[in-house]
Amino acid sequence: MGLTARVLAIDAGNSKTDVAIVTADGDVLATARGGGFRPPAVGVDTAMDALAETVTRALTTAGLTSVTHVSACLANADFPVEEDRLATALRARAWGTTVTVRNDTFAILRAGVTEPRGVAVVCGAGINCVGMRPDGRTARFPALGRVSGDWGGGWGLSEEALWHASRAEDGRGAPTALSHTLPAHFGLPSVYTLVEALHLERIPTLRRHELTPVLFATAADGDPIARTIIERQAEEVVSMAVVALTRLDLLHEPTPVLLGGGVLAARHARLNTHIEHLLTDRAPKAVPQVVTASPVLGAALLGLDEVGPKEGAQDRLRSYYDA
Repeated sequence: MGLTARVLAIDAGNSKTDVAIVTADGDVLATARGGGFRPPAVGVDTAMDALAETVTRALTTAGLTSVTHVSACLANADFPVEEDRLATALRARAWGTTVTVRNDTFAILRAGVTEPRGVAVVCGAGINCVGMRPDGRTARFPALGRVSGDWGGGWGLSEEALWHASRAEDGRGAPTALSHTLPAHFGLPSVYTLVEALHLERIPTLRRHELTPVLFATAADGDPIARTIIERQAEEVVSMAVVALTRLDLLHEPTPVLLGGGVLAARHARLNTHIEHLLTDRAPKAVPQVVTASPVLGAALLGLDEVGPKEGAQDRLRSYYDA
């Protein structure tokens, strides 16, 4: 689209939003950060109004009112119908001539590969997996939790740890050090008092995610129950990756498998090593790697894929975010 092509890249997650204005040459004209993007909680119009504040700051800094293309990777865009609804809402804002909306997991995938080809498994609060090929084919899962067949993520791991700890303490389950380490994290004497505190919200529900690192530390100290939970998480990660590779006919080709999100990017040795061993067995051509690059980089690269980047644009853009 020529030297004047501009991309508005949006990575909007549940907790924060990052925006960048990027040229076809890979130069970053402006960036901005805002709050989370949660249409299911506040409605599409309210979510878009909050997003508009962040986008407007970036456009103003860049001296623009609109761009060539909007590349938006959004949380809660779990089905194509939701992507279409959000794309319609973005078009109404007239920020770009064209608009593409994808689930935010695609941003992490594209940030970790040199071309739009590979699979990414993201394990943060929840778990999700997507894959893509340069011809436009994609693989994805609804990733709505247990109702869509998912297990794990930071939230799921903390719940599973609490389940085992509770049963160990009252005698319904096998002994585990989790019955001591989990309540101790909050300065409490027992799992019973921890469950009571969570139930009565003396400990805010959102703080439950703090138990996930405790689970990993307990596993590292040798607790067999904690290790079993982590090994199951590895099974889930690899299961999603293998299905995505198979759907895209990439199972027997050297293909990047990106591991992202807070749980996987933390590089817990037992989890990531077990994932690598399972991939070696089930997808020997897969090339696993942890990706820690900013997801908005991925949204920008997806945008450049649409407008036709100039030579060296990807390297220039990556250098900006590396710095």
